[in-house]
Amino acid sequence: MVGRRRMKEVNASELSSFLVLLLFMLCCCSQLSAAATVTYDHRALVIDGSRRVLISGSIHYPRSTPEMWPDLIEKSKNGGLDVIETYVFWNIHEPVRGQYDFEGRKDLVRFVKTVAEAGLYVHLRIGPYVCAEWNYGGFPLWLHFIPGIKFRTDNEPFKKEMQRFTAKIVDMMKQENLYASQGGPIILSQIENEYGNVDSAYGAAAKTYINWSASMATSLDTSVPWVMCQQADAPDPIINTCNGFYCDQFTPNSDKKPKMWTENWTGWFLAFGGAVPYRPVEDIAFAVARFFQRGGTFQNYYMYHGGTNFGRTTGGPFISTSYDYDAPIDEYGMTRQPKWGHLRDLHKAIKLCEKALVATDPAYTSLGPNLEAHVYKTTSGICAAFLANIGTQSDATVTFNGNTYHLPAWSVSILPDCQNVVFNTAQINSQATLSATKYIKPYSQDSDDIPESAWKFVKEPVGISKSSAFTKVGLFEQINTTADASDYLWYSISVDVTGNEPFLFSGTQTTLQVESLGHVLHAFINGQLEGSGMGNSDNSKVTLEKTITLIHGKNKIDLLSATVGLQNYGAFFDLWGAGITGPVALKGQNSTRDLSSGQWTYQIGLKGEDTGLYDNSGDSSVWLQQSALPKNQPLIWYMTDFDAPEGNDPVAIDFTGMGKGMAWVNGQSIGRYWPTYVAPQTGCAASCNYRGAYSSNKCLKNCGKPSQILYHVPRSMIQPGKNKLILFEEMGGNPTKISFATKQTSSICGHVLESHPAPVDAWKTAKSNAPILHLECPYPNQVISSINFASFGTPYGTCGSYSHGKCSSTGALATVQQACVGVKSCDVEVSIKSFGDPCRYTIKHLAVEAACS
Repeated sequence: MVGRRRMKEVNASELSSFLVLLLFMLCCCSQLSAAATVTYDHRALVIDGSRRVLISGSIHYPRSTPEMWPDLIEKSKNGGLDVIETYVFWNIHEPVRGQYDFEGRKDLVRFVKTVAEAGLYVHLRIGPYVCAEWNYGGFPLWLHFIPGIKFRTDNEPFKKEMQRFTAKIVDMMKQENLYASQGGPIILSQIENEYGNVDSAYGAAAKTYINWSASMATSLDTSVPWVMCQQADAPDPIINTCNGFYCDQFTPNSDKKPKMWTENWTGWFLAFGGAVPYRPVEDIAFAVARFFQRGGTFQNYYMYHGGTNFGRTTGGPFISTSYDYDAPIDEYGMTRQPKWGHLRDLHKAIKLCEKALVATDPAYTSLGPNLEAHVYKTTSGICAAFLANIGTQSDATVTFNGNTYHLPAWSVSILPDCQNVVFNTAQINSQATLSATKYIKPYSQDSDDIPESAWKFVKEPVGISKSSAFTKVGLFEQINTTADASDYLWYSISVDVTGNEPFLFSGTQTTLQVESLGHVLHAFINGQLEGSGMGNSDNSKVTLEKTITLIHGKNKIDLLSATVGLQNYGAFFDLWGAGITGPVALKGQNSTRDLSSGQWTYQIGLKGEDTGLYDNSGDSSVWLQQSALPKNQPLIWYMTDFDAPEGNDPVAIDFTGMGKGMAWVNGQSIGRYWPTYVAPQTGCAASCNYRGAYSSNKCLKNCGKPSQILYHVPRSMIQPGKNKLILFEEMGGNPTKISFATKQTSSICGHVLESHPAPVDAWKTAKSNAPILHLECPYPNQVISSINFASFGTPYGTCGSYSHGKCSSTGALATVQQACVGVKSCDVEVSIKSFGDPCRYTIKHLAVEAACS
């Protein structure tokens, strides 16, 4: 068979399939709307008396927009997920004690209901500590100022607040009938989070705190199980779970609890000043298959969609605005291929094994060094097997059940009938995509740059400019002073100079020395920027030494300290400080004058923040427009209007040319930008070998380049017609160099060996042994418009750069064109039956690159 086309015309068979699908969806919805009993035993979560194998993925509701949620959740469902997992973020819901906010991106109830409407379950990780590279670990700053409080320990003020918020969320869910026992989607909840990583630092009080947390949570009567991740001593009935890159070796603390993996890290977070981490999908699939091979039944991807750290939500410090996480669905909501598709195929294969997986424990057999078989076999004859080669160097051939199987290094083969391989983790059968960034002109002018005439500006005053400023003796730590109301805190002091001071040398020159806990520091002398310093994600402390020139008479020293997200992880992370704690000194040849204990005047935040410049709610007359736009100067607010980009493709802003600051679109913050913070030159490689244990610094790209250039602007933040972009530039930049872009899929590709396992769907229907290359356009109303490359034989390269090898079928291009052009998706059988045999006794493969329109 040359190819199987999916025609546009609706025939009787398709109509019948549609009706069956519709009936299935209605059944799924009715199942979720009916009350369900959720329990667990040693093998799995048990829903209405049936053990379940469950695939979950993390999507954090405030890291996307409500308008994005349905599509993200639908793509998750199509990717084979059963469950959506999310944290609950205390600090965005209760920014002021007793004042709650559940609007917009914070609408937790709407998010949970959106998941339910898709027919999926929810795991609600209340915490309320979340970590998550989120500001202050999710705790509100006002919590820090409660008298006598100590976080995450057996402390009455903390426990009182924690219980109050946890009960608030549980009551909200109950009022909306969102727990499974009420017919809702929530089948699981979490209390605390990764406390076992730090509990030794809290001494004996850690144990009593964990016991109290468990008792408090279960007393709320949610009728669903509670979990604690990374908590080996989680008391009954709390299930302890595993987080990490691999959890196949994990064992729960009781033989009455199932083996659950609550965070399988699909990549890693990006820090300003760091290279971009990624994790090969072959390794993720290997880790997942090994987990189910060795007795697991619940697995969650962290993240399945990472999203964006809007506003000042990022923690760290130094975590970037992008929280893409190399997830199967990228920051913009586009499926990342082949990661999404390969994992979807894995999920299908695992689900074929579900009856065997939940019925019994696996039996282990060694097939040789680094070669393992785990078999699930029931008394009724149901059988499923996993064959693993955990070696990192060599492929292997093994004999199992009288048959011979090829096992690539660092891979698992899944046999849902203990005979036929339907999936191997190292052999990708799903399509790849090539993404493109299309730069657009949101102005009528022909110039690629934004013209100077399009911009207005306001200069932020240097130093103290607000009536709320105050004077105190000594240097104040920043977080205790600002309560994180702003990234910024001004420290100002005056120094009188006669010219004879011992801290001077060479006339009126001296060295200014400033020590800061971080994260960024700018020093102004008499209104002029003299020097800046910044920390990094490994060490946020800043030391600034700069030779400065003072004038005779009074000199004004203004120091601007800026935070880049507060600490979110570690024992006693809430006590980690920021800002200038000293010493601050003037150093000459023979003497040093310490200014640390002098009279300092403080200003919390910027004048432009107080006057509403960022959302244009203040006095519009303050905005200036001149023929010469001030550029490459610190402390400038900029404003311009732009036209909404045409179409529906995701939108981003390229901040090339800018320094560091914040950006708002139509009054909504899209986060911090910092394109001048460049990753180290070393540490990246042209490719990454997926074989062998993964770590967060194993696979890196973008060395020697800005950590983040593109910043996501969700379509829902952009209105038809004119839109307003406002920037606060902290360090100095040229806003005319900013450009707008849309994210698109330029090509879809497939590369399949003729020795690959047949796709799971084919095994389910006909148990065909022929692999299939599947291509599908990513957007509705698109069809495959052209085949840019097709080769059956020994092609090489990657999507976007395929080349013919020494062996190539002459009719491959025409064959694929006939099967695929003009339809949304097509399947092409990868065999000599389809293409002939251009080179006998050689394992051949088919590589195709196509375009959609």
